[in-house]
Amino acid sequence: MIKIFKKALFTIAVILIFNTVKAQDSLMLRNIYDNALVRGEAYENLRHLCKNIGPRLSGSANAQKAVDWGKKLMESYGFDKVYLQECMVPHWVRGEKEVGKIINGKTEINVPICALGMSPATPKNGLKAKIIEVKSLEELASLGESLVKGKIVFFNRPFDQRFIETGRAYGAAGDQRFKGPAEAAKYGAVGVIVRSLSSTLDDYPHTGTTIFPEGSKKIPAAAISTKAANQLSNLLRLKKLPEIQFYFKQNCQLLPDVKSYNVVGEITGTEKPNEFITVGGHLDSWDLAEGAHDDGTGVVQGVEVLRIYKSLGLKPKHAIRAVMFMNEENGGRGGEKYTELAQKNKEIHIAAIESDGGGFTPRGFSFQDVTQKGIIKINEDWKHLFTPYLGDLLTIGGSGSDIEPLSVYKDAVLIGFRADSQRYFDIHHTPNDVFENVNKRELELGAASMASLVYLIDNYGITH
Repeated sequence: MIKIFKKALFTIAVILIFNTVKAQDSLMLRNIYDNALVRGEAYENLRHLCKNIGPRLSGSANAQKAVDWGKKLMESYGFDKVYLQECMVPHWVRGEKEVGKIINGKTEINVPICALGMSPATPKNGLKAKIIEVKSLEELASLGESLVKGKIVFFNRPFDQRFIETGRAYGAAGDQRFKGPAEAAKYGAVGVIVRSLSSTLDDYPHTGTTIFPEGSKKIPAAAISTKAANQLSNLLRLKKLPEIQFYFKQNCQLLPDVKSYNVVGEITGTEKPNEFITVGGHLDSWDLAEGAHDDGTGVVQGVEVLRIYKSLGLKPKHAIRAVMFMNEENGGRGGEKYTELAQKNKEIHIAAIESDGGGFTPRGFSFQDVTQKGIIKINEDWKHLFTPYLGDLLTIGGSGSDIEPLSVYKDAVLIGFRADSQRYFDIHHTPNDVFENVNKRELELGAASMASLVYLIDNYGITH
């Protein structure tokens, strides 16, 4: 009987301790969210980055200004360490504004286009040729050289609107931009026009990088707005019209690589200073706008995580780093350099969180390479803590391209911050990606959710 009584007391004690810990965690998350929402500085930091510096394409003068700003900002917060990681990055320049025209006999229709990143220029007087529409790389291959050679290939696969998570639609349509120009060149195409990767219909062409593998032929490639893509497609279907031609002129060039930097801020761990939790986004942006959602929001949220820690007087067990990665948009060299140096310095990385899906309302996090058993445990332990803040979607999924190289650490869990995606690809890589399209509270809620997850990982670890 005594043994049973002692066992019951032990069980009650464990339950009380467990509930006390849960209450303490809940209170800490409340403090984190309060700090971000009442005393947060992410929004004003983003304002400075967007309005005082602006577009920050790798290799540009503005990219260097952003590096200098980021280092001074982190130093002003008194982080334990602030430093730069040197890396060589591409220096692609867009040049004068592009010109695009649909030519229907004697009729010329001006349409909005923009050069794809890393594309070569057209000839000095532009490029005019017959145009052929395809929906996929497979359709292009089926046409072969006999039907493609000497023509401009028009890739016109729209977003699949059935995807609730628009990032999946982006992924499904993206190969025509990433790989399409190089593939079209194999069959003798002289140029490529790609439907903008967006779920909306508008007259804003969306830039983004295209990839020409080493040794492959490079041909001019541009994105066309979704409205103009529909217009061009409709004309191509009208067989009674003269054969449609397309004209475009772009003046971009690829210059020699330029020295640039990741910007790193760190709070030293009190117990495990050589074990790291990384959080951040990429500092570079495309040149068409201010790079507010892509990825100014991720950059300032990463810094805000460390600022919240300092403001609340939290002393993490592990080292926590905020990283402003350079060159995500057209090369990924900042992320590669970060992992290279981590390995060289024999660092241990247990987790990394990237915010690169915009500063919209937080929905949760996706965990890369976590098992089904692992994600169940994550939800059992932490879902209830995020539920009051409406950001409790904790799922298996991708992380982010800057932290992807850290997958060499088999025990590291790579995590993607997931914001509501419905508006992101309306803005992504367009002139609309400006500070005014970022909501202050949404941005702050995202920073708080990231800081909260860092707190939980630091205190309890995270399993696969």
